[in-house]
Amino acid sequence: MSLPRLLLVDDDEDLVEMMREYLGPEGFLVDAAHNAQMFLAADPARADLIVLDVMLPGRSGFDLLRDFRKSSNVPVIMLTAKDSDVDRVVGLEIGADDYVSKPFNPRELVARVRAVLRRTASGGAVAEGAAAAPRLTVGDVELLPASRQAWCRGRLLELTTAEFNLLETFLRKVGQVVGRDALSQAAFGRQTGHMVDRNVDGLVSKLRRKLDAEAGAERIKTVRNAGYIYAQPTGGEG
Repeated sequence: MSLPRLLLVDDDEDLVEMMREYLGPEGFLVDAAHNAQMFLAADPARADLIVLDVMLPGRSGFDLLRDFRKSSNVPVIMLTAKDSDVDRVVGLEIGADDYVSKPFNPRELVARVRAVLRRTASGGAVAEGAAAAPRLTVGDVELLPASRQAWCRGRLLELTTAEFNLLETFLRKVGQVVGRDALSQAAFGRQTGHMVDRNVDGLVSKLRRKLDAEAGAERIKTVRNAGYIYAQPTGGEG
């Protein structure tokens, strides 16, 4: 089995070299880029995962991610400023799969990379036993866990890793209130303390727009002071 290929994008060359030295022995092939031009030249769509800094010279990481998401669902972990809710929410809104705050412990980055790669492992060979995972169907929404694909009214949905995990959680708990901590755990593999609410709210908002664009009716409803509920489909759906 080939080693997973990571693309590190940060204009701090010393930081990138430190990350490269740490990630290499952990079992990753590591490429580096320090600006938008180098990012594009590195053929990012071939990477298994991209670690992308928000603050880059010329074009920001947000700009690069927004354009990249038009043609690729390669998972992206954003490097954000410490305690910047805005960076995190914006990153999730435009398609980031997770984030790590600067400064960070290299162990945390490795853990986040592995967690995201585990959630997207079926992008290549399907893991043993995954083929037996049943198709989830709720009204006019269908989800196939084995291939990590979802459809609404027969149209394939373009979902990030976190969005797919969130949708799967909702479909498995139709009609039940799901708290933000549980949704954060499902989407990112962690709970994030005081930042849970805003990060989950942003992600739910984006997933809701993708579903409602197809269905024309809001199906993920907010439950005040409790979380969210995926509404039971009515007889008119499907």
